Amino acid sequence: MVKYIGFRLFQALLGLWFIATLVFILSRSIGDPAEVFTARNSGVDAREIMAAKLGLDRPLHEQYLKFIGQLVRLDLGDSVSNGIPVTQILVERMPATFTLGLIALLFALAFSLPLGVLGAVYRDTPVDWVAKVMAFLGQSMPPFWLGIMLIILFAVVWGLLPPAGKGEWHSYILPGFTLGWGVMAGMVRLVRSSMLDVLDSDYVAMARAKGLPEVVVIGKHALRNALLPVLTYSSLVLGAFMNGSVVVEQVFAWPGIGTSAVQSVVRRDFPVIQGVVIVFGSFFILINLLVDIMYAVIDPRIKYTQ
Repeated sequence: MVKYIGFRLFQALLGLWFIATLVFILSRSIGDPAEVFTARNSGVDAREIMAAKLGLDRPLHEQYLKFIGQLVRLDLGDSVSNGIPVTQILVERMPATFTLGLIALLFALAFSLPLGVLGAVYRDTPVDWVAKVMAFLGQSMPPFWLGIMLIILFAVVWGLLPPAGKGEWHSYILPGFTLGWGVMAGMVRLVRSSMLDVLDSDYVAMARAKGLPEVVVIGKHALRNALLPVLTYSSLVLGAFMNGSVVVEQVFAWPGIGTSAVQSVVRRDFPVIQGVVIVFGSFFILINLLVDIMYAVIDPRIKYTQ
């Protein structure tokens, strides 16, 4: 177990290095960033000053070594538009995005787990049809449309919840539900199909033959083994929430990394864009690492071998 965790940590570090190198190569293969950040009529001097500010006047290998050294020190440079360190910008925005993604995942799990389990246990019944309809609605509603409709209904018409911005706990309800609603559809289908496979297995039939209560059979024997694919999917969803909540953050004016990424693209703020891409890649690597370790906790049958 310890060797496996050490090997996975090594793979995670290797993945981070690959992402950083890919960002470095792509950012310099599309042209001269210093020329992009300066006006077309600003002259050669302005471009040279910007190149010196970004360290682009040095040889390519020196730029790469400096870039990797700064990443090791968690230094992503300074924003071109306002001069604020990129690390400070991301650290200030990260809690808002992380909490929103976590709450959206909890919303999705709170709806999908009961619907998926009940749909599998009572297959081809009205309960199963309700689960299928909810999954269909989740797949057919775009997040931007659902968010606007929820704002009109709950904030404008009824005045129950704030329409936008990050404030008290109730400000998380509309954006969290909007972000988690689309994922809920996929989770319902995944939980239902996984539960159907487990319920048809031999050890579930043996548990029922022993006379165990149906609640124990479903909750202890079936659901625990059916959670493995759900855990994998949830990890990918959480990573997607951290990376792809740009639309929802724009609709609800949420001060997260997605909003910062859009603003940096509009301003052509190269260091911030570069830092956002690296942080997004790091989220996926870290989450996948944690999920691989959690597999052994959920299913003791999983063994780690050479």
